[in-house]
Amino acid sequence: MAKLKITQVRSAIGRNVKQKRTIEALGIKRLHGSVTHEDKPEIRGMIGKVTHLVQVEEAKG
Repeated sequence: MAKLKITQVRSAIGRNVKQKRTIEALGIKRLHGSVTHEDKPEIRGMIGKVTHLVQVEEAKG
């Protein structure tokens, strides 16, 4: 299964509480922080809710 590298590129300050919680649920700790997740529908759904705050790319390896 493919992996996704998710990087926060915009701040969550001033955003909706649900968007802040989604960033936390993805495991992103700080701005420009990255996490790697399996490419699952659940993860894609979370990314879809905060697409304006994150950058997604396919992870190598």
